Amino acid sequence: MRIIFLLLIVLFSQSALAQKMLILGDSLSAAYGMQQHEGWPHLLQQRTDWQLVNASISGETTAGGLARLPALLKQHQPDAVLIELGGNDGLRGFAIDTVKSNLSQIITLVQQHNAMPVLMQIRIPPNYGPRYGQQFSAIYPALAEKFSITLWPFFMDEIAINSDLMMQDGIHPNTKAQPQISVFVAKLLDELPTP
Repeated sequence: MRIIFLLLIVLFSQSALAQKMLILGDSLSAAYGMQQHEGWPHLLQQRTDWQLVNASISGETTAGGLARLPALLKQHQPDAVLIELGGNDGLRGFAIDTVKSNLSQIITLVQQHNAMPVLMQIRIPPNYGPRYGQQFSAIYPALAEKFSITLWPFFMDEIAINSDLMMQDGIHPNTKAQPQISVFVAKLLDELPTP
């Protein structure tokens, strides 16, 4: 009985010490078109000691994420926040300055909460024109440099060019892509400095 009690104490201590990451994303992280347990955040949880809280919502914009963030920070008290937002802004042709401002405010809120912001590079399909696409993609490295934060490569770069891994809409990754994304993000997470 004493051994079981000690094991429970050890397990509880380890879980209490686990770093917590909030995933603030859109449909790419929200298991769009599939069950939650099939999505990459759920699969990633099986690969990492980090405690993951997936607060992603399909259709989310940077403005929506910014509006939801204060309550999420208060509720979950994360050590780090993965910011995977901007795709829906780009698909709707939102002004570059607006997207940049919203992301800047999100990063600032995370830092004010003594959590570590991790910014995910986002790209949009080429049919929006090279000028807008380039300006949009440039937002992310510029913000990472300005705030001296980690910029992760876009997990869709290798997925989007493989039709076997994409849904019919050509925008969202399918269930076959989710394990690949989880492996990709797990490697990045392993290399992330401790907050």
